[in-house]
Amino acid sequence: MTRKTLKTTLLSQALLFALAAPAAFAQDTAPDGSADAAPDPRQLDTVVVQGEIAYRNRTQDIEPVLSYDLEYFQRFEPTTVGDMVKRVPGAAFVGSDVMEYDGVQLRGLAGGYTQVLINGKKVPGAGDDRSFWIDRIPAEMVDRIEVLRSNSANRSGDAVAGAINIILRDAYEFDGGYLRLGATRWDDGEVNPSFGAVASGEALGGRILGGINVQDRYRGKLKRSDRFSDPSMEELVSWEDQEEIKDGRDYSGNVSWTADVGDSGRLSIDGFYVKTDRDVTEMSYEEEYDDGEVITADVPGFSTVDQKNWGIGAEYRFDMAGGTTALDFDYAKFEDSSVETEEAHAYVDGEWDESEAERLDIDASDTETSFKVAHKRWLGGTEMEFGVDYRAKEREIDHAYYEFAAANEGDPVVYEPDTAVGSLIEETRIDPYLMFSGGVGVMAWEAGLRYERTDSDIESSQDGDLVRVSKDYAELLPSLHLKWDLTDADRISLSLARSVKRPDFNELIPALLDGEYGDNDYIGNPHLDPETANGLDLGYERRLGRRGVVGINLFYRDIDNLIELVNTGEPSDEMIGTWEDMVDDGEYATVEEAMAAEPANSWVFTSANVGDGKVYGLEFDVSTPLAAFGMENTGVFMNYAYVKSDVDDFMGGRRFNNQARSTFNVGFIQDLPTLDASFGLSYRKQGDAYERIVGEEVTISYGEDLEAFVEKRFGSSFSLRFTAANLLDASKDEVFHKFNTIEDQFARDYDEFELETEEAGPSYQLVMRWAF
Repeated sequence: MTRKTLKTTLLSQALLFALAAPAAFAQDTAPDGSADAAPDPRQLDTVVVQGEIAYRNRTQDIEPVLSYDLEYFQRFEPTTVGDMVKRVPGAAFVGSDVMEYDGVQLRGLAGGYTQVLINGKKVPGAGDDRSFWIDRIPAEMVDRIEVLRSNSANRSGDAVAGAINIILRDAYEFDGGYLRLGATRWDDGEVNPSFGAVASGEALGGRILGGINVQDRYRGKLKRSDRFSDPSMEELVSWEDQEEIKDGRDYSGNVSWTADVGDSGRLSIDGFYVKTDRDVTEMSYEEEYDDGEVITADVPGFSTVDQKNWGIGAEYRFDMAGGTTALDFDYAKFEDSSVETEEAHAYVDGEWDESEAERLDIDASDTETSFKVAHKRWLGGTEMEFGVDYRAKEREIDHAYYEFAAANEGDPVVYEPDTAVGSLIEETRIDPYLMFSGGVGVMAWEAGLRYERTDSDIESSQDGDLVRVSKDYAELLPSLHLKWDLTDADRISLSLARSVKRPDFNELIPALLDGEYGDNDYIGNPHLDPETANGLDLGYERRLGRRGVVGINLFYRDIDNLIELVNTGEPSDEMIGTWEDMVDDGEYATVEEAMAAEPANSWVFTSANVGDGKVYGLEFDVSTPLAAFGMENTGVFMNYAYVKSDVDDFMGGRRFNNQARSTFNVGFIQDLPTLDASFGLSYRKQGDAYERIVGEEVTISYGEDLEAFVEKRFGSSFSLRFTAANLLDASKDEVFHKFNTIEDQFARDYDEFELETEEAGPSYQLVMRWAF
C-alpha cells in the first residue's frame, strides 16, 4: 500500500466515524442522568498517564465558549500553545513559516482581529498589529485553551474575530507533580532536548504551584524561488536557493499561589516568564539573467533574537454588601532586542561587481498595567455585575538602519548609519461596564454594556525630526447572549455583540518609509479611528453520550471604518529624485518643468478609514468516543471552518487580506487498555489565502500536515510517548505578482512574477513523563 493510499484510507475511516457518531449517540446521557455532570478534580499525574481519552468540554457559559483541557492535545505532545491551537475550529496561521504556528487568526482574519488572553487578561506581544505570538508559551504551562467566539461586557472589546484564552495551571485546582524529558530529531539530523517539571502542594498558608520548562528550539528549512518576467513563465529572469536554520532555546516558568483569607476572601497571585534566545542563519545563492549577462550573488544573512515576555498579577475576591467584590491588578511586559543583517556579494560573468550589506537593530519594549474592580450581586432572580477596567499601555520601539558598500572585493564589512526611526505610543483606557444575566426555565441570557474610552499620545522621531500627536476616541459596546436548552442534550445559542479593532502600531507612526510598496513610499497616520464591528453568532450543540459533543456555528461580522491603504497624492522620493536628476543632467531648467514633462507614477501612501467590510462563514466540530459502534476505546475528532469576506480596496473588490478560505482537522486516538498503550493520527489542511497591497499580490498555500503518536504506559506514574510530525513533508508555496507602480498594477505590466516554496521535512519526538 502506498503512503497516499494509506493516508486516504485512514482519513476516510476517521471522517466516517466522526460524521456517523452524532446520530448513534443521541440517546445517551451522563451517569447521573444530567447532560452536564461535574468533572472530578484533576490531578497532575493525569498528564503523565491518561486513564481515558480526553474530549472537548461542554461549558455552562451563556456566551459561546469552546474549552479544551491540556489532555485533549497531550497525546500528540505539543511543544507550544501554537501546536495546540492549530487543532481548534477556525484557527489559521497565514504567513507563518512551514511547521511553525505563531500568529493565530480566528475566522481567517489577520492577527490583530484575534485577541489573545492569558488567564483572561490582555498581554503585550511582538506583533505590530497588536497580536501575541502564541508559540512563545510552552504547552507544559497550560491547563486549558478556550475559544471565545463573541464578546461580553466584562472583557476588553478588541476581539472582532474572537479570542483565544490561555489558562495557565492554577495551584487551587491541581495537586502532585511530574517531570518531563524529551528529545526531538529533525529531518537534517539535528537532535534537541527538552525538560519540564511541575509541582503543586500546600505552602505559605495556602497552595502553591510552580513549573519550569527549557526547550531547545530548532527549525531547518530549504527555500526555492523562481522569478519570471510575467505569469507566462516563458522568460526566467532569476532564481534563488536558500537554506535557513533557526537555532535557539526557550526558558519559561510560571507560579501560582492561592490562599483563603478570613471567612469569605481568597487571594491569588500568579506570574509567568518566557525568554527566547534564537539565532537565524540564512545562506542564499542567486542567479540573474540581464541582457546576456549572468549575475550571480552569495547572500548570507544572520539574525539574533532576544525576546522576553513576563507578567505578574494579583486577585482578591471577598463578600461585601450582599455580593462578591473582586480586585485585580496585573502588570505584563514584552521586550525585544534583536539584530538582523544581510550581505550580498554580486559577480557579473564570474567577475566581482559589488558587495553591499544592510543591518537593522531593533530595541522594543511594550508594557501594560491594569487594575480592575468588579462587584456581583443578585437582584431577585437576576445576577448583576458592574465594574471598571483601567489600563495603561506604553509601547516604545527604536529601529536603527545601517548600510555598507564595498569599494573593492574582500573589503571587511563596516556598517555606517543610514537612518533611525523611533516611536513611543502611550494609551490610557478607562472602561466601565454593566452586565446582567439570568434564566427562565430552559432559557438563559446575558446582556451587557461596555464603554471604552482611549486617550493616546503618539511620538515619532526620524533622523532627529520629532512629531507628537494626540488622539482620543470612545466606543459603546453592547452585547447579548442567549442559551436555549432544548433538551438535556441539545442546545441553541445566539450572540449579538459589538467589538473594536484598534489601528496597528505601524499604521499610527508618521515616519516615511522609502520604497515600502514597490517604488511607492508609506507614512503612518496617527489620526486613524478604530475599526468597529457588529457581530452575530448562531450555534447548535448536542451532547453525544457521556463525553462526546458536536456543534455547528454560523457567524457574521459587519466591519465599519475599515483601515486600508490610500494615496496621499504626494510623489514618492523615487519620483522626486528622478525629477532632480533630470534637472542636474540639464534636460530641464527647473523641477517644475521636469514634473510637467514626466508626470509622477509612484506616490506616498498612507492608511485611512475607508468603507466597510463583511466576514461570514460556518464552523463545525465533533469530538466523541465511538461507543455506539462497540469501540469505547476509540475517540475521533473533526472540525471544519469555511470563511468568506467582502472588502473594497484601491483596485475593487476582494477578500480580507491573508484570510485562509478554510481550516480542517480530523483524527483519532485508539486506546489499548490491556496493553496500557495507545496510538493515533491527526491530519490538518489549511485553505489558500490571498493578499493584495500596492505593488504586490500574493497567494499563499500550505500543504497537508499529518501527525502520529504511539504511547506506552507503565503503572500509574510513568509513560513513554513517541510522536512524528509533518509526515507528508508539507510545503509552504507562494505566488507573487509584483509591480513597480499602481498604474503598472492596473495595466498588469509586471516587474516580476515569482514562485516560492519552502520545506522543512518530518520531525520525531520521544518524551518520558514521570509523576510523583
